[in-house]
Amino acid sequence: MRVVLADPPAFTPLYDHELGAALARAGAEVELVTSRFRFGDVPEPAGYERRELFYPLSSRVFGRSPLRLPVKALEHPLGLARLARLRADVVHVQWLTPELDDRLLRHRSPLVLTAHDLLPRRTAAKTELWRRLFGRFEQIVVHSERGRGVLAAFGLPEGKLRVIPHPVSPSDPERADDGRTVLALGMIRPYKQVEHAAEAARLAGARLLVAGDPVGPLPELDGAELRLGYLSSGQIERALGEATVAVFPYRAELDQSGALLQALGAGVPAVVYDVGGLAEPVRAFGAGRVVPADDVAALGAAIAELLDDAGELEAARAGARRARAELTWDVAAQAHLALYRELL
Repeated sequence: MRVVLADPPAFTPLYDHELGAALARAGAEVELVTSRFRFGDVPEPAGYERRELFYPLSSRVFGRSPLRLPVKALEHPLGLARLARLRADVVHVQWLTPELDDRLLRHRSPLVLTAHDLLPRRTAAKTELWRRLFGRFEQIVVHSERGRGVLAAFGLPEGKLRVIPHPVSPSDPERADDGRTVLALGMIRPYKQVEHAAEAARLAGARLLVAGDPVGPLPELDGAELRLGYLSSGQIERALGEATVAVFPYRAELDQSGALLQALGAGVPAVVYDVGGLAEPVRAFGAGRVVPADDVAALGAAIAELLDDAGELEAARAGARRARAELTWDVAAQAHLALYRELL
């Protein structure tokens, strides 16, 4: 089977790499079609082919300049034309450019979409646009049962939705935590509410370590240690090795968090708001605590419960290790291949 994975904006290069490598290990012929990742190095392909067919100019020249977006819009149809010419049994799209893909996305082969963000924030109000877009795909993959429910309520047929849990990103960092360090990991965006992490850490009497690349201005984070910028895999492992627990006080604007799965994959328990699909792996494996959305006091109390009770902390760490053992990329690859075969 020949599978083309398409991530035109290179939003999730690590996810693309892991899925492509796992599909290749399972016997598929895989090509990843993407663009240059603008913020750092990406993993070398492992068993699959990687081609940067999108945004040859805007991804290399403009950085974060406002000029990048209009140039990118001009380049996008050219990338779609290249994608349409590729030989494939299945084309699996990871990220969309909604207004352009609504008119221009075409392929002779079956199309699958992973709805990482379900209904992306910028265009969520354009319901007719999204109904047309979802209609272009034979199947929609979501990472959680809650995500399935959101899109079913939006009007998608149940038979068009497939839950494939987001795998963990396994690592084994050298343990160097002091027993009272709370980690906020990943790209720092407004919906991640890192200011809630700062207040919850203060309530728990803990140190907050913020590790990630800010998109926009940072809120006040008095007393936090900041490691800002696009972090290498070694820098991420160092932060995970220092973390006693990780915290994810997000707003309900996504289905699942890659940073959460990195934490669990390193054996670090998580405390999460009950939004999107964040709670599902934490509850399923007993890998931390789930608290109501936007309840900073409950967030702080849950952090303190883990930090102040060695038995509860070790139980949550054991849950994170169970998640690492069961939510593997090879299991996810088999689920994807089963889905693809149904379309052929």
